Amino acid sequence: MYDLVIRGADLIDGTGAQRRRTDLAVAGDRIAEVGQIDGSRGRRVIEATGLALAPGFVDIHSHSDYHLFLQPTADSAVRQGVTLEIGGNCGYAAAPIWGPWLEERAATYRDLYGLDHPWQGVADYLDRLEASGISENFGLLVGHNTLRGSAMGGANRSPSSVELEAMVAGARRGMAEGALGLSTGLVYAPACFSKPDELAAIAVEVRKGGGILTCHMRSEGDELLEAIEEIIGVASLAAIPLQISHLKTSGERNWPKLADALRLIEEARSRGLDVSCDRYPYTASNTGLQAVLPTWALEGGQQERVERLRDAAARARIAQELTTLYPSDYWSRLMISEVTREEHRAYEGLRVAEASTLAAKPPIDFVLDLLIAERMQVDAIFFTMTEDNLEAILTKPYAMIGSDSGCRGHEGPLSRGRPHPRTFGTFPRVLGYYVRERRLLDLPTAVQKMTWDPCRKLGLVDRGRLQPGCVADLVLFDPATVSDRATYEAPITYPVGIHHVFVNGVAVVEAGEHTGARPGRAVRKTRLEGC
Repeated sequence: MYDLVIRGADLIDGTGAQRRRTDLAVAGDRIAEVGQIDGSRGRRVIEATGLALAPGFVDIHSHSDYHLFLQPTADSAVRQGVTLEIGGNCGYAAAPIWGPWLEERAATYRDLYGLDHPWQGVADYLDRLEASGISENFGLLVGHNTLRGSAMGGANRSPSSVELEAMVAGARRGMAEGALGLSTGLVYAPACFSKPDELAAIAVEVRKGGGILTCHMRSEGDELLEAIEEIIGVASLAAIPLQISHLKTSGERNWPKLADALRLIEEARSRGLDVSCDRYPYTASNTGLQAVLPTWALEGGQQERVERLRDAAARARIAQELTTLYPSDYWSRLMISEVTREEHRAYEGLRVAEASTLAAKPPIDFVLDLLIAERMQVDAIFFTMTEDNLEAILTKPYAMIGSDSGCRGHEGPLSRGRPHPRTFGTFPRVLGYYVRERRLLDLPTAVQKMTWDPCRKLGLVDRGRLQPGCVADLVLFDPATVSDRATYEAPITYPVGIHHVFVNGVAVVEAGEHTGARPGRAVRKTRLEGC
């Protein structure tokens, strides 16, 4: 007797094969059978005629490391059909962490959310996360930025041999404790102060543990091509598979660079380097407002950065550089997404140009004053990309789908602000807009980009496919109606058309609503089984 039988669904197995109408059975947390199955053999039977059945979606680029302790039901993710998130991206991982970064990170989350931070290593972090009870599965990348900050704070220099060995040892321990790879955010402090040989030394250790390298590149705009060459060079030197995070061309003057960017990737692939990328289906990005500051202004810890903005001479230098770097209309293309202080909530959802007018300040003064008052904790949305390039990236066979977001919900501490709509809409948007309406991708190809492609990249051989022996992470959706509803104006809005979601064989979404179940697990590199 099977625990679950799904009958008559249009099965999309994740491999890119054409869909076929058939049945699927689940026993425990695994797929037991695919084919014609008598409904009497199931303790529960779902008649799924007219619905598509796919592996649960895998968000290869998420930022839910801390969010899952605050939103363990992962509402925004599972209601999209996401059953596995990969965290630790852009170099910022919850573990391993120690020293100055542990102290600063613990203080930040304690002050903002009252969150305890009792872990340092990957194993302890994953064990605590799993024990807390989560609704989705979660895997972790070791973060280069976190390693560097832990070993040497926010110093703008090359590491000593002792500091580099501390980073390498941290990565080694992280891989041994179940991490899936290494991520870096070379545009962000403190990794922005690093050189390629430092990253390559850490990546070699991660490759020995069977991991991959993911990278938010040093530039996605004016120096995009140089940044691609840099990270391909690092990956080649370390002989490690490479995932370029959220590939984009930022800024209108850089839009024509896409053809050359893709050429560099494809030339590397032709040389045998395993390089791929991911992308969210939107033309605006989302990161901390402090990203507008020049690199030198990001040195040190949070308090040092705040004091630098308060210093008259440093502030004048920053203001002059921002005036040179950004045209006056730039501030009308930058939206305040989230702040921490109630007196600043009125700015959420406004463009910087609008918010600065409300505050009766020039835009640059407004930005610097807001960063000081919020102790650098301001999120912003940047409208800098073009739809044509987005579509060109999505169609590439080496491009996957990632939200670049942390899970949220419509209630609780993570229901505030104006988060990017990708948080609630990424995967249904691909299925509804780019598959059904634009016909940019066919359905099996789109599903493959969300399932087997990321699992294969990460070495998760028992996930991402609808085959006997694979983990029973499943999503039932209606191809005719599935759609995102989140907008920049109303981002905390769930999609439609996602009917059922199963995580490890347990229903977490029924008829589009969260069941409250929390069967999620930590996915560890060292604990994988094939199917």
